[in-house]
Amino acid sequence: SLKVSKHFQVLKLLGEGSYGKVMLALHRKRGTPMALKFFPRKSTSLTSFLREYNLSLAYCTHPSLTRALGIFFSTPSYYVFAQQACLYGDLYSVVVSEVGVDEDCVQRVMSQLSGAVTHLHSLGFVHRDIKPENIFLCDRSCRWVKLGDFGLTRAVGTTVRAVWYESPFCTPEVEPEKLEDIWITVQPAIDSWALGVLVYCLLTGCFPWEESTHDDLGYRKYKAWFDRQAEKDEDETGCIQEFEGLSPLVMTLLKELLHPDPRQRGSPEEILSYLGGPWLMETAREEQRRKEEAEKEARSVRERGGVEEELLREGRGER
Repeated sequence: SLKVSKHFQVLKLLGEGSYGKVMLALHRKRGTPMALKFFPRKSTSLTSFLREYNLSLAYCTHPSLTRALGIFFSTPSYYVFAQQACLYGDLYSVVVSEVGVDEDCVQRVMSQLSGAVTHLHSLGFVHRDIKPENIFLCDRSCRWVKLGDFGLTRAVGTTVRAVWYESPFCTPEVEPEKLEDIWITVQPAIDSWALGVLVYCLLTGCFPWEESTHDDLGYRKYKAWFDRQAEKDEDETGCIQEFEGLSPLVMTLLKELLHPDPRQRGSPEEILSYLGGPWLMETAREEQRRKEEAEKEARSVRERGGVEEELLREGRGER
């Protein structure tokens, strides 16, 4: 047990939640900034504290995972460990309601998270709590983000009591009316679902539905549309209203990540295959317009005798 102020200069509050709070602090001896994560002893078991600390210290070796720094201690009221400080807040703070964030920024963020979550899965762990509030910014432009908060992270195959919370990030295979003493097996598909919801959220500034249950109209409409797509219904055209602004490219990705059946859900690594192309219809239309203009110009050049003839004409001052 130690007095925090003796070893650290606490500068400001970085975040607060059900787990406790995170403070930005300066290590007095080292002079380095770090984040101190405080867990109330009244509501946190030593086992759960050490589980999160050890996982963050030993396994979070990817640059887009928040790593513990090898410092942990207790006070009369808290368990505390130090971790890398992300000084620019969380992803939630930069998402403009009903607008989202810049498309290039979305792809930068998802590229990093794809690598981070794939790395975590390769080590045999599932995060289970991916959401904007748990993604932290190392710069203002989201060129470097880190996934953090490993309180719910468990090993693949672990059996845990099903937990439901009203959120679009909660998977549809866990419905509230089925939760009476239900136990589930932790699988990577849980994280894939959350990444799909996150893509939608970042592109639109909205959530596709309030909760992933058949009682939710938004999810029910998506599920009905998804089923029609799966059956290749000849009469099915376009997409449901909530997805109209998204390009066919990203809709293909979302159908992979937001597959209602966890056994058929895509992996986080698949996100990488969709980077670089347009994710918004507006961008797709602009790219198509430029492509058509380029093709029109190419046809015009060919009709005038090809590139060599065109260069000769330019040299003679002809058009």
